[in-house]
Amino acid sequence: MSDLDEIKITDDLIEEGISLFRLPIDFVKGVVAESGLPAADRPEIAFAGRSNVGKSSLINALCNRKNLARTSNTPGRTREINYFTIGDEAFLVDMPGYGFAKVPKEMVAGWTKLIEKYLRGRTNLKRTFVLIDSRHGIKKKDLEIMEKLDSSAVLYQIVLTKTDKIKTGELEKRISETEAIIKKHPAAFPLLIATSSNKGQGIDELKGAIILALNS
Repeated sequence: MSDLDEIKITDDLIEEGISLFRLPIDFVKGVVAESGLPAADRPEIAFAGRSNVGKSSLINALCNRKNLARTSNTPGRTREINYFTIGDEAFLVDMPGYGFAKVPKEMVAGWTKLIEKYLRGRTNLKRTFVLIDSRHGIKKKDLEIMEKLDSSAVLYQIVLTKTDKIKTGELEKRISETEAIIKKHPAAFPLLIATSSNKGQGIDELKGAIILALNS
């Protein structure tokens, strides 16, 4: 992986990302089995994270929509792999939250198996953005997903969420801790992005990172 100092989200990437997310964004389908995945006819980016990490809120902020991805205070609300089109340019993929969910264990096991098959076999998947709640940092379940992505050689990038809910000093410490962990994982893209869906912080930078991923 390239040295961190050599990887930057430039103003040009950000502008291209902003333009990308001005395109029509539409829900395509919810997938519950590998056979239901749409044709891999365009690049796609995926979003993963623990239940209640703020994934749906982040996707809504990215897409400048309030209710594109359904939000809920109930962990485990996203129960399918949800596909959205970004114009004709790419798929945006919202995966079920992993970890705690108020549903039967058998259902969680089914989601986990589907996610693993998707991550291992999707040839047009350009990058998986793994969301981490900035208040809690990387936990055991996150490390398990990261290790599976490492073993499958699936490139992923860490995104901290809910940074508006943590003090500046604590956030700086969390960023340093997370960057240190990232360095130990071979498939982890070395650039960390800190975001707040409520405040809009880091959203444009994330759009630029998506362009960088799509162009890779």
